[in-house]
This record gives sequence, structure tokens and C-alpha cells, in this order.
Amino acid sequence: MPEYLAPGVYVEEVSYRAKSIEGVSTTTTGFVGPTRYGPVDLPLDVVTGLGEFERVYGDRQQMQFSGSSPTHNYLWHGARAFFEEGGQRLYVARVFKPLDAAIGNLRQDGKGTATVAGPAGSSLFIQARFPGAAGNMRVRFTLTLAQNVLGQDPPLTPGGLPVPAVRGVLENDVVLINHLTSPAGPPGGTFAVAHTFFDTAANQQSWRFQPATGSAVLLANLQPNPDPALGDSIQVVTATVTVYPLDANMSSWVYSGLALDKNHQMSGAPDSIESQFRATPPSISQARTVPIVISMSGTDDGITLLNTFFQKDSGLKGALADPKSTDVDRSIDIVLDGGNDGQRPLADDYDGFADVASTVKTGLKSLEDIDDVSIVAAPGSTFGYEGGYRDNASTILNLLIGHATRMCYRIAVLDSGDGQSIADVRALRAKIDSTYAALYYPWVTVLDPVTSAEINLPPSGFVCGIYARNDINRAVYKAPANEVVNLAIGFETLLNKAQQDVLNPLGVNCFRSFEGRGFRLWGARTISSDPEWKYVNLRRYFAYLEHSIDKGTQWAVFEPNGDQLWANVRRTVSDFLLNEWQTGALLGDKPEKAYFVRCDRTTMTQNDLDNGRLVCLIGVAPLRPAEYVIFRIGQWTADSKS
Repeated sequence: MPEYLAPGVYVEEVSYRAKSIEGVSTTTTGFVGPTRYGPVDLPLDVVTGLGEFERVYGDRQQMQFSGSSPTHNYLWHGARAFFEEGGQRLYVARVFKPLDAAIGNLRQDGKGTATVAGPAGSSLFIQARFPGAAGNMRVRFTLTLAQNVLGQDPPLTPGGLPVPAVRGVLENDVVLINHLTSPAGPPGGTFAVAHTFFDTAANQQSWRFQPATGSAVLLANLQPNPDPALGDSIQVVTATVTVYPLDANMSSWVYSGLALDKNHQMSGAPDSIESQFRATPPSISQARTVPIVISMSGTDDGITLLNTFFQKDSGLKGALADPKSTDVDRSIDIVLDGGNDGQRPLADDYDGFADVASTVKTGLKSLEDIDDVSIVAAPGSTFGYEGGYRDNASTILNLLIGHATRMCYRIAVLDSGDGQSIADVRALRAKIDSTYAALYYPWVTVLDPVTSAEINLPPSGFVCGIYARNDINRAVYKAPANEVVNLAIGFETLLNKAQQDVLNPLGVNCFRSFEGRGFRLWGARTISSDPEWKYVNLRRYFAYLEHSIDKGTQWAVFEPNGDQLWANVRRTVSDFLLNEWQTGALLGDKPEKAYFVRCDRTTMTQNDLDNGRLVCLIGVAPLRPAEYVIFRIGQWTADSKS
């Protein structure tokens, strides 16, 4: 209550309208499965396009699991299908199963590495940040010399000589000093690290430049001259690091203007090679997107790193000092090796783990933290179902169902196995039953952009994109069926009506080809044995209603539990459902026929009130799809009375 203690005019803001409920998104999707690269245990971030997916999770090339022949990169294909069919927001939970031991040059942890020997036992170590065969990237270091920064300040005393000065040099910069005056420096110049110090003789701050060996070169001993052939010069050395992915269709990562000494700082933040590619980046965003880790062992100052480059390429030092040299002349390439895709993940890997101490989560458990996800799938998890992967594939399907059931506001899109007959998919369907999942058959045939051959892909990526397209173009209450599959050029099995007559009552949603109408998704049922929840759009629409009401009524928690609160809750929910009815989502020609909202003494006992419970009873009349459109036609004579 406001306090009125002194006489005066008090203006207060009040609200005379009910709280509003905003509908939640129903198109955000979560995929789980192996990829060619990318984080395994970092917090998930949304991906909004295939290019962004490739930057984080690797290229489109085939997967090579240990002990098996190459397989299609099903999660990449699933992401491509999702975005092509109309999806917009995707979360990816990558799973990776490392090798049991190193095999040849393949590292057990799956990360590509390279080591370059440096002077005095030091070495440069480069490693892919994440495991995967796509981590065997090429890293190029290009050295650059800036303009001469040695100049003059006015004399400190009348009639005195100009004082040497530098412009644009920072603490710990690596510089090239050409000392032409007496005593002359070595041919080709001296590489040194710049440091500030207090010059007691001049009673001011000055610079000294410390080479790898020998005494420091003092700024006071350098003599600038407008003619570079007659005076000394100081040029700052920087590096550009370019990381080239294996797939030439992907763009490279470029980091320019990096300092060589790890202690270098610009605007208070480290900006050296080692800081840019450190093992523990300062933000989750950098941890996801910076592809490699670089470190120096032994002596790790900027001069040592520079000399390591010179040992790697003996002509690099001369090219660096040559003003006519090109970027190629001043570059060295280092190729990472040993990265691999590990073993094919098993059901436990898809399930993932949650480390309470470090808050690290993997697999499906990492998707539990993303409240926006409303669709989950595991493209490629049923590949080889009729082979030796049946037990794991069946377990993964059950894990998806359990995840969607536990999270309440999600639906799991399940794939049939590749190469399955109608009898096989019926046997698969017989093992599962849930109102929170839908099963799709057969696999979709597309033209592979990698091999330029026809390949069969699991349907879940296409279906998730169709869900999103259906929700955006129509609404979540419209059944996501009778929709064109954009990328399809065929199906693994071409079904006719009689065959679908067998599968549809079981809740197996089929893809069909219709002459003149293309390739279409022709089913919208869940795998539930409960007829009340047999339609996908019904399950998803109730998840939408429940989630929206859940988020839109959080303001009611801890409010005084009385008639005023009950009336506010009734108005809030009624206004939301009225809008749903007006958009055509509910059955009935009047609002009172479409829904009801009760929150009063009839829905709560005194025991509920004593225990702090507010009970609101909501009923809605949802629309079900016109799955069977029937026209009855008979003969009618002209003289008959209607």
C-alpha cells in the first residue's frame, strides 16, 4: 500500500485490464546426433541457417566411424532438410564417442593436432578445439610489417637536438629494428619486444627493445631520418591467422592484426595469437566458434614464436623484410592431423549425462535446459536398424519418447529404419506407444550434394521442417500433412493406398507420391493407442495451449489467493482462449461452446486454499483433421421434391 504522510497531490499508475497471455513458439526444434565437428558439452545455442550450422558443427562430408565404412552425414542432411522445408530455429546436441585407443595416427580423443619445433626446446602446439575428422584443418600464419613508427619530438631545451619518439607502438609489441647508424645493427635488422621504462637520464618514460639475446636497444640511441636509407626504423610485426576447413565449399576463418607476444594487450584486453586461440575462451560464443587452440611450450614470448616460424620456413625471415614480398611469401601453412569421428555413438551417448558439479550436460539431457524447443528428433539414429544396430536404435527411439514425455510440451519425431519393409515397420511400431511421438515411413530419396548420387535419408529432418512451415503458413492446430516435400525426388519405398490402409490405423505416417501433385507427407497421427490423442496436431496444439498458459500466468504465484485473484486468472485465460476461437482454432459457433474457464469455490476445497493451491479448470473443444473426406452421391429425378 502506498503511504500518504504529507498533504499533496499523488499520481499513481494502475491497471484496469487483465494480464495477457502470449502464445509460445511451436517451431523451435532440437536435433541430437553425431556431426563432423563442433562442441559436445557446451551450452547449446540456436542455429538459424545451414551456413551457421556448418560453421559450428562441421561440413557436409561423410562420416567415418571406426571399424565401419563411410556413412552419410545424417545430421547435416537433417539440418539441410529442416531449413529447406521451412524450419527457422534449430538447437543441435552433438554426440561423440571417442576411440577406445589411438589407432595409427588417429588420436583417441579425436582432435587433430600439429606441433612445430622452436628454438631452445620450445614448440608451437596447435589443436582442433573439438573432436572430429573435420578438425584436420589447414592453419596459415601470415606475417606483416607495419610502416616505420620511429619519429621525432621537439627538443626539450632551446637549441637542443630532436628527441627520438615512436607512434603506434604498444607494450609487448614485437618489432623489427633496422639500426643503420653507429653502432650499426645486424643485416636484416633485429627483432625485439617493446617495453616501456622510466629513463632517469632524460627524466621521462621511454622505450627499450629487447631481442632474444644480447642487450636491449634503447630508443634514445636510435636516430630517425625522413630518408629511410639514412636513418633507423621501427616496424611492428603482426600476424593474420587463417583457418581453412577441409570442405572447400565452406568459408575460412580469418583473424587479422594479432600480436605475437602472449602478454600483448589492446584496450586492456589480450589480442595476441595465444589469447585469441586460448584453451578457455572468455565467452561461450568464442568457445563455440573459434575452431582451434594454439599454445607455446617452453619459452613462450613473441620472439620465440617468431623464431619458430623462421625455423619452420627458412625463407620467411627474408620475405618479411622485403617490401616487395606477397602475403604468400610471408606465410607458412600447418596442417592438423589425427582428428577422427570416433566410434558410432550408442544409445547411452544419445542419452548423454549431466554433471551436477560442473553443470556440463551432453546429449538429450542438454536439450532439457532449452525451454523453447517443441520438437525433438535424432536423424540417422535408426540407420542399420535391420542390421546390427537394432537394439541401440530401439533404445534411442524410447529415449526420445521419454524425453518428450518428461518435458511435457514437446513431440518426438521418430524415424523408421532404412530398408524396412511394411512388415518391418509394423514390428517396430508394435514396440512403442506414446501420445508424445509420431513415426514416419519410408525414408526420403534426394540427390546427394556430396556424391551427386541418389541417397535415402531419414524422414525426421523433413518432417520437422514441415511442422515449422505448417505452423508459420497456417497454424499449429492444422494437421501437418498433405504437404509437399521440397527436396524429395522419390521415396525408398513407393506406397499405394492399399499399403497405407495397413499402416495408417497403426499410427505410421506415410510419404506418398501422387501424379500431378508431387511427393507429399500423407499422415498426421501419433503412435498413441489412446484415440483421444491419435492426431499430431491435437497433441501439438494442447502443448501450445498448456505451455502458453504456463508461461503467461507465472505472475499469479504468491499473489493473495482470493476472489480477486481468481477473477483475474479467469479473465486472463478467457481472453487468450477467445482469441484462439476467433482465429478458428476451436470448434463451436459461440465462445461458450468452444471453451470454458472456471476458477472459484467450485474448483477448490478449503484444503486446497489452506495448502496454497489455486485450481483453474479449463475445457476446450479442439478441431480434428478431416482425415476422411466423404461425398455421397446418388441419382435424383427432376420431378422429385427435395
